[in-house]
Amino acid sequence: MNKNRLSLREAVAYTRRGFAIWCKAAPEVLVSAAAVRAVNALAPYLPLWFTARLVNAIAGGEPGAAWPMLAGLLISTAVMGAVRAAASAWDGTMMDGRLYTVWNRIHFEKLLSMDFCDVDNPKTQALLTQILQNNNWSGWGLINIYGLFADLVEAVMRIAGAVALSVSLFTLPVPPGSPLVWLNSPLCLGGMGLALVISVALSGALFNRARRYWSEYDGTQGNRGFSYFYFIAMRERERAADIRTYAQDKFLEDAGRQDMGSETSFGPGSTIGRQARGPMGALCAAAGAVSQGFVGAIYLFAGLKALGGAFGVGSVAQYVGALAGLAQGFTDLLAVWSVLRSNAEYLKPVYEFLDTPNKMYQGSLTTEKRNDRRYEIEFRDVSFQYPGTGTWALRHVNMKFDVGERLAVVGENGSGKTTFIKLLCRLYDPTEGEILLNGIDIRKYRYDNYLALFSVVFQDFKLLSQPLGQNVAAAEDYDRTRAEECLRKAGFGQRLAELPKGLDTCLYREFEDDGVEVSGGEAQKIALARVLYQDAPFIVLDEPTAALDPEAEAEVYTKFNDIVEDKTAIYISHRLSSCRFCDEIAVFDHGQVVQQGNHDALVEAEGKYQALWEAQAQYYAKKGSEELEDGIL
Repeated sequence: MNKNRLSLREAVAYTRRGFAIWCKAAPEVLVSAAAVRAVNALAPYLPLWFTARLVNAIAGGEPGAAWPMLAGLLISTAVMGAVRAAASAWDGTMMDGRLYTVWNRIHFEKLLSMDFCDVDNPKTQALLTQILQNNNWSGWGLINIYGLFADLVEAVMRIAGAVALSVSLFTLPVPPGSPLVWLNSPLCLGGMGLALVISVALSGALFNRARRYWSEYDGTQGNRGFSYFYFIAMRERERAADIRTYAQDKFLEDAGRQDMGSETSFGPGSTIGRQARGPMGALCAAAGAVSQGFVGAIYLFAGLKALGGAFGVGSVAQYVGALAGLAQGFTDLLAVWSVLRSNAEYLKPVYEFLDTPNKMYQGSLTTEKRNDRRYEIEFRDVSFQYPGTGTWALRHVNMKFDVGERLAVVGENGSGKTTFIKLLCRLYDPTEGEILLNGIDIRKYRYDNYLALFSVVFQDFKLLSQPLGQNVAAAEDYDRTRAEECLRKAGFGQRLAELPKGLDTCLYREFEDDGVEVSGGEAQKIALARVLYQDAPFIVLDEPTAALDPEAEAEVYTKFNDIVEDKTAIYISHRLSSCRFCDEIAVFDHGQVVQQGNHDALVEAEGKYQALWEAQAQYYAKKGSEELEDGIL
């Protein structure tokens, strides 16, 4: 975090923009905050006004006037209490149900709308992590705009109510002839006003200086450690087996305790802990002393005027409460200003993230909707470097394939296979060269139209903790018959028949106690069914059978042509025997296509493919050659 404080104009501009974002995203949250804070600020004043008059009536021996004031006190207290409770409930509901939901939505909608190359960029991920850590650390950033607005409304309303109740303290004079008539002098009244200004300015400055220790303290590292050791490492179900197997519980507990005792944590021995016991605590104590000193001055001034006959003794409580509220209101205003200046610094990464531009060209051509599904893809001298690197992930790739073909992409790890798929699906654009669809650069097509041509099973695919049918269709509303057919084609038919709720069976147990845990192989079949459901002309499969047992894998390969039908299948695999059914095999090595042809030709020719084939085949027994002929490795 850059601790160079922004200028006044910049801080106000940053805050104004944040307020505009909330007004657009969730204005009802701001309305509820304003309502509850206004009620909180004004609620004490009406009962205070009735109390003052009730005491004056009793002290003045006017029981007839006391009864209406007592009734007004009781009614006003009940009404204000009810209004305050209702407003608090409304605001609490908004905070729990809307505030953080909308805050997450603001960031995630931007994340989902960004070019994939920016999402995949470590800089973007670091920026998002910083935003989340700032919020988790102490609510800094965009969500603090809500708190600033609420505090501002409360401070202004408290000041307004206090002014209304305290004006008469200065306008009601001590009657002539009283020895305290000097309290009417402009000098005396000016002295009280000066005391108010000094008290507010000094106590506010002291309090805000104390608060700056907190706002300037970078506790993100400590918060990150706390979150990791006590929420992630110890609570995640996926880690439970390892923790028990290796008895890591004591290790994690000790590591967490050590982290919480570090300089960047929140413990007594941390930097912020020492500051709280030292200068920060001293400044808070001094601010409280100054504020209470002014309250004492108010008591003295109001008491003397009451003794002088300016007003009844009951009014003393009114004026003391009102002026104390006035001082508190101005102090709160200064606090709002201080937090605004500090919070503006934490809005920098928020706006940097939200202002990330989409640089990928969005074409205007619609992809041709061909009944015969005849599409041709061509890589023409394509080279690619990932942003921020000087290494070529792909270099001078030339390749052409048509719909209906079966293309296998093979090679060692890091050879460029996954990069090739990312460029094909236009998750990235080539650094050099071009990719053509039916002779037209794919960048000229509408991005959403082009993406709709592909159904992909990535190697690190994810299923959602939602009903099985919705996972297959990637939608809430779907064709149940079609979903069942796709699951059967993908080899999940028998398991589907065993599920108690069929397509409505929830995967995993985050939301449903009777959710079903699926194995890695079953999840891969569901992912394959999802590809089939989309019915796109191009199917891209990245290690689609890696988690399947040999029997299930053989079944998939046997039925592969029936599964894929007339679509193009682009198949990435490390198991070369699984590529035998493909029409064409592209062999990648160090970012280049070093060989291309069918299995029989490549396995006989000297080169990378033959070397990989022999390296895999040597680990199998004598029956291996027979298994290879059957298509099982």
